[in-house]
Amino acid sequence: MKSLRSERLLLRPARPEDLAPLLAILSDPAVARWWPGFDESKVESELIAPDPDVTVYVIEHEHSVIGAIQFGEELDPQYRHASIDLFLSPQAWGRGFAPEAIRTLAVYLFEERGHHRLVIDPAADNARAIRAYEKVGFRPVGTMRQYERGADGTWHDGVLLDLLADEFVPPPVERPGCSTSPE
Repeated sequence: MKSLRSERLLLRPARPEDLAPLLAILSDPAVARWWPGFDESKVESELIAPDPDVTVYVIEHEHSVIGAIQFGEELDPQYRHASIDLFLSPQAWGRGFAPEAIRTLAVYLFEERGHHRLVIDPAADNARAIRAYEKVGFRPVGTMRQYERGADGTWHDGVLLDLLADEFVPPPVERPGCSTSPE
């Protein structure tokens, strides 16, 4: 699995030494609300050494782990698509890292893995996450009623969003001697 780079982020395969920083992020109550029940064993089995049908990238900014992004693929030719999910440390919120990580992974999934559609399914009341996905171009498809059990033990709605390859606007490519900023 190769690493992916954006302007400010490195998305790289998870390593055993990522267990402690990922667990610290997932233990923060603001993150645990959306990603409940993670202990060392669950971080190890789901993020460090996940099932072969899930690919996990650790998100680094300036050599520090700030979160993770993952994808799964439906490979049946009639339904082929990829699903993604991510979490970030609250200290990284509001800095544009989530949309940047999503765009970076979307480029890879569209251009190198050959997908035509990506889906993501945040909790319906996770407005911050939904805004991040919409910044990349994801559109709401519908509400999935009583979709997931929350940390409080009750069922909560989810929102299905998708992004089609022909609607995706990839980030600009920086070229030596060129600037993408307005003059």
